[in-house]
Amino acid sequence: MRKSIVLTSIILGIPFLTTNMIQLVEKQPTPQPIEKIEIKPIQTENLINALISVESRGNDKAYCKSEEAVGCLQIRPIMVREVNRILKIQGNKKRFKMKDRWNRDKSIEMFNVWKGYHHSNSTGEQIARNWNGGPKGYRRKSTINYWMKVQKYLNQNGEN
Repeated sequence: MRKSIVLTSIILGIPFLTTNMIQLVEKQPTPQPIEKIEIKPIQTENLINALISVESRGNDKAYCKSEEAVGCLQIRPIMVREVNRILKIQGNKKRFKMKDRWNRDKSIEMFNVWKGYHHSNSTGEQIARNWNGGPKGYRRKSTINYWMKVQKYLNQNGEN
């Protein structure tokens, strides 16, 4: 009997609800507005300090031979080329040299050029993980530990 009523109501286009269905609809909780989670923006200077701490422990003369990474931010040759490419696109005549990686101010300047071009609206996590893992670094599992070290520095120094 029940099947024939359902089939008849479907064929005739008549809505068919059983009392169980009505009770289920009535018992559904009213959706509550989702609380917005406030994500505090990380100040660029604080993030840079954290990256310098994680990358080189603040040592401007840090050198990793296997990666050719140099200076306080452990900048590789490919990053110098990328920053110079960005400057060219922007119509800026300035160019960095490989030796500039040893200079803290110039390293920070290169970081800011890269960040401004690729990460003007990114979170601190995306910036840090891409700095460590390249253009898709924020997706790589291998950069999670790096981000945790950056966060630890930020938290310990009241910069987060």
